[in-house]
Amino acid sequence: MTSAVTPVSDTAPWGRRILALFVDWVACLAVVEGLVAAGVLAANPNGLGTLALFVVESALFTAVAGGSFGKLATRLRVVRRDDAGQPVSLLRALVRSVLVALLVPPLLTFDGRGLHDVAAGTRTVTL
Repeated sequence: MTSAVTPVSDTAPWGRRILALFVDWVACLAVVEGLVAAGVLAANPNGLGTLALFVVESALFTAVAGGSFGKLATRLRVVRRDDAGQPVSLLRALVRSVLVALLVPPLLTFDGRGLHDVAAGTRTVTL
């Protein structure tokens, strides 16, 4: 019997990861600014609304679809490190997203992965 698991390859290059982060940030910024313009939100002080939306979007999309909007758009996926490409749980995705929001962990690497991936037990791969 064959598996329907999406085949994954090696660790994703950092340039593509940064592009995915940029796509995520711009998308979240556009949504929050749209909500401010529509009067749903009063303001976006210091970008905290964008940051909060980024954490929620990234965690939910990673748990449900295997990657944030930006990762999906750039053909990257987040998988569990220990399970040969298995999906990431919501808790792992939330830990990972909060650490990415701190911005320092993605910049520090260990074994080709950012500290956010090490802490969450995940890895970012290309399709």
